[in-house]
Amino acid sequence: MKTQIEPIYDARKLGKVKMTVLGFQHLFAMFGATVLVPVITGLSVSATLLFAGIGTLLFHLLTKMKVPAFLGSSFAFLGGYAAVTQMGAGQGLSLQESLPYACIGVFCAGLMYFILAGLFKLFGPKRVLKYFPPIVTGPIIIAIGLCLSGSAISNCQSNWWIALLAVAIIVVCNIWGKGMIKIVPILLGVIGSYIVAACCGLVDWTPVKEAAWVGVPFQMQDTAFSVFSNPNWGLVVAAIIAIIPISLATMVEHIGDMCAISSTTGINYLEDPGLHRTLMGDGLATSLASLFGAPANTTYGENTGVLNITRVFDPRVIRIAAIIAIILSFCPKFAEVIHVMPTATIGGVSLVLYGMISAVGVRNIVENQVDFTESRNLLIAALILVLAIGIKYGANDAISLGFTSLSGLAVAALVGIILNAILPGNTYEFGKNIKGDTSANLGDATNNPAPGKEA
Repeated sequence: MKTQIEPIYDARKLGKVKMTVLGFQHLFAMFGATVLVPVITGLSVSATLLFAGIGTLLFHLLTKMKVPAFLGSSFAFLGGYAAVTQMGAGQGLSLQESLPYACIGVFCAGLMYFILAGLFKLFGPKRVLKYFPPIVTGPIIIAIGLCLSGSAISNCQSNWWIALLAVAIIVVCNIWGKGMIKIVPILLGVIGSYIVAACCGLVDWTPVKEAAWVGVPFQMQDTAFSVFSNPNWGLVVAAIIAIIPISLATMVEHIGDMCAISSTTGINYLEDPGLHRTLMGDGLATSLASLFGAPANTTYGENTGVLNITRVFDPRVIRIAAIIAIILSFCPKFAEVIHVMPTATIGGVSLVLYGMISAVGVRNIVENQVDFTESRNLLIAALILVLAIGIKYGANDAISLGFTSLSGLAVAALVGIILNAILPGNTYEFGKNIKGDTSANLGDATNNPAPGKEA
């Protein structure tokens, strides 16, 4: 039985209505995780949604409208926000007074992306990507999914029946569905399990009833600009020092995300439009969002999982999702409708999406024919996986280094890159292995060449 659907690179043939539905699916996929960051930090949920949309559109503009990536809230900077607000509390500042200082630190972290982008532009991807071979990026992608899996299980535990219903709907629609049903399983899984949960009295509609229909996404007193009305320069410097190092890890994660998207779509975005453009897009989105009191942005693994399931790889669909996010950021009532979504529904959907991310990493390793009979490759992969997962679940996902802290994924990525650089036997050269590097073979399970490429 053939269950693999053919990839769609131009969604216009599906029609405007279906493209819009697909856009909503991407919005739902990212919404749960994206709003979680402001909920944890105290930042504005509406501002987060607004600048997720604006950041995504800016990213697409800088990447020549080619990369089907959605930018949502980055979890990597949570430690930085916590560190700065703790320092602010020590100086008598409230949470809302301290957050703008953290936003200044995140703004500077976003500028670091432009420095790395300049290195890619100056030296070319082949020289730089020698330090990011499949033996490094593959396990990193696997670790991304596995590190996220814990949150999926935690969410599922609130009501396993609702979570399993979401999974069941996704599986049935994706395997046995026909036409449009087959390519919107995530959205149907969300809606179906949400409706059942609501009918069972598991949804509290009070916040929705109390929310206004129209509202401003952010207030100026919550933005980074508010700091300069009466600045505490010591805290400004401390915030920058605390948060900038985190960007070193998030930039590595960005490269892993680009590899995952390339592997999923079968198009090599590392060469065209190039990592220098994707890095600039991510950095610009992060810096702009932080100025207006929204969290740092990053390319979202959840949406990569949606791409992998639907096989609709047209960036236009992502831009539709971004526009919808911008429009809905001005509607607090809608934000609350999503906000009160059952935790179990988010968990069930996440189980599928996070598993897909790890599966893409496995496929990346297999298709690039990584030789695990070599001890160096075994050591690199082993340490990446054990550090990422071990720190995530054994050290509360953080190793403190002075004023800052690094996540398990960040530590694993840095260790993998360093080991690959210093251990003998690094023969990888980007572009040399056509089977592993060309867009026709970067993860297209159907073995069909991407548009404009030869098999």
